Amino acid sequence: MATGVDQAVGMSLVVFSLVLFTYYSVWVIVLPFVARDHVLHNYFLPREYSVILPGVAAIIVLICIGAFAAIVLWKNRKPKKMD
Repeated sequence: MATGVDQAVGMSLVVFSLVLFTYYSVWVIVLPFVARDHVLHNYFLPREYSVILPGVAAIIVLICIGAFAAIVLWKNRKPKKMD
């Protein structure tokens, strides 16, 4: 059974993900249809970052996955037999 701390951490991760998804969706889908001088543009980065930031995040995730796989393979390798 999950403890209260586990549930709080899980709920905070869900809330963070929802906020991030909503922010990015508004930034990429809604903002291009809003006038350039509207106050809503003050809350968002320039549009070119909407491609750069997910690309950098994807590269970081792939590096972490590759590092994890390399560490697991390195630890599970069998020593050579000496005859």
